[in-house]
Amino acid sequence: MHTGLRRSAAATVLALSVSLTAVDGARAADAPTSDGAPSVGAGPYVDVEYFPEPTGGGARTSVPADSPHTQPDGPTATDPQKRTAAASEDGEVVPLAETGPTADRLDVTIVGDGYTAAEQDDFLEDARAKWDEVTDIDPYKSYEGLLNVWAVKAVSEDSGVTGDPTRDVVRNTALGSYFWCGDTERLICVDLDRTKAYADRAPATDLVIVVSNSAKYGGAGYSGLAADYGYDGVSTLSSDNDRSTLIAAHEMAHSIGLLADEYQYEGYGDYPYPEPAHPNASTLTADEMARQRTKWASWLGETDPSGGVVGTFEGADYYEYGVYRPTENSIMRSLNTDRFNLPGREAMIAGFYRSANALTPLRNTATRATRFTRLSVELADLGAAKGLSRPQLRWYVDGREARHARGRTSVLPAALGVPADRRTHKVTATVVDTTTAVRSHAVRNLTSNSATWTIGR
Repeated sequence: MHTGLRRSAAATVLALSVSLTAVDGARAADAPTSDGAPSVGAGPYVDVEYFPEPTGGGARTSVPADSPHTQPDGPTATDPQKRTAAASEDGEVVPLAETGPTADRLDVTIVGDGYTAAEQDDFLEDARAKWDEVTDIDPYKSYEGLLNVWAVKAVSEDSGVTGDPTRDVVRNTALGSYFWCGDTERLICVDLDRTKAYADRAPATDLVIVVSNSAKYGGAGYSGLAADYGYDGVSTLSSDNDRSTLIAAHEMAHSIGLLADEYQYEGYGDYPYPEPAHPNASTLTADEMARQRTKWASWLGETDPSGGVVGTFEGADYYEYGVYRPTENSIMRSLNTDRFNLPGREAMIAGFYRSANALTPLRNTATRATRFTRLSVELADLGAAKGLSRPQLRWYVDGREARHARGRTSVLPAALGVPADRRTHKVTATVVDTTTAVRSHAVRNLTSNSATWTIGR
């Protein structure tokens, strides 16, 4: 739970929403929605994104923040032995990937729904499988060392999800997951307050994934939740459908990389707003972008992992004309690919580092050290073997690099060259990611963090 995503990135989103309130409000009001009436719900409505087809583009609609299919608080099994067993597991937290202290990591919490007390091992297996599928996708793959992942058990009275296999099927579950939300079959909604109650059991939470116990394709993405829930996004997906994983990969990218949707809606016409703040949408043509050296100008003309060449392709951020995306296709445009384009990938790397630190000091930096006090740091599990990331660790004495100590995670100030002159000196350890997937100086600066100790007399 590094303050980056919860505060810096979330604050960025909130700042954008303040400056573009009318814009975002108009977009939410104008976005195509499901044809039917909203689902029954007593609480407020929130905006969600969903993908009607497993290989197509997305759509948005408003849905209730609660669920009509949520079981009463706590396990409700009528058999006393089953009730005791359920209560003992309900809310239990299992670390799936604990890569570092929460203060220096982006923390993802996975909560299961539609799993009975007897199926909690199945939930853990499904959660691990889904996370493995997400981290098979770059840049999640290259930067998973910056993420902690927590699984929270939620014991449901019934097994499965409402609306599976048919609309008339009703199941009482811990989070109230249900298909046919907003009269849209593939849209899985949940009770957000109940989801938060379980997510709050984790040591820290920046993003939430709800794994609903179903083989039927479906899911959703809730975003902009920071003000009310303390974390920015919730993704829902079905446990046993391989295409549902891409929903989570796409939705988390909105929160981590601040990425726009790159698809457009038929009939939306001309883009009516100022230059988008999103890093992957622009009103500028390639020539204008190159002249102004802004947005993804540094990537123009490069061969892209998604296929083709980076340029400016008309149609993005829901509008057909006057707004451009970087490539013909990407995971932010359609779920028929799992590839981020080069500008999107760089934005994701920026988001990881807004939310996490690659370097953690193992000795308190507020405590004075001597020339013979061992100073040690821990680096996130990144590096060439992980893919895109290229962290480089350096040590400095009073601002001058001790070149012979490059890459070392433990040093003595005296060996670095701190003199025995009875003066106070500063020793700094700095890591920076030298990955070629970053070209922006501002993003490069985000990849760096330091720890500084005072060396006393």
